[in-house]
Amino acid sequence: MNTVKQLLKAKDNTIFTTSPNSSVYSGLELMAKNNIGALLITENDRLVGIFSERDYARNVFLKGKSSKGTSIGEVMVRNVIYVTLGDDVEQCMALMTEKRIRHLPVLENERKLVGVVSIGDVVKQIISEQEFTIRELEKYIQGSY
Repeated sequence: MNTVKQLLKAKDNTIFTTSPNSSVYSGLELMAKNNIGALLITENDRLVGIFSERDYARNVFLKGKSSKGTSIGEVMVRNVIYVTLGDDVEQCMALMTEKRIRHLPVLENERKLVGVVSIGDVVKQIISEQEFTIRELEKYIQGSY
């Protein structure tokens, strides 16, 4: 099993953050510019929320609010579900499936933000692990060991 720590090492681990005081519009611009689906919201180097495309659709657009006149802090998710470096990738998949979320911040010592994993990262890793297992089983069956 691969851990979150190993997954982060294998991917671009740029963390995109903004403040809860930022406008929804500026958050959406940052997300579009970097082709990401969620922003981590920090205050004084501490994770305080997450803002995703889903939050925009449900809490801004559908409620007729202005993107430029609404702060991210008004519409972000505050009870952020996160994982740690030692969690395994399959635990991430189970958590994402159970909670119906697509992004998991990664915290070290329950405080320091060290990365974020997306559902795409997790699926890619699980498929890679399964392909490796299949190749090894094929070698075993063929007597290549």
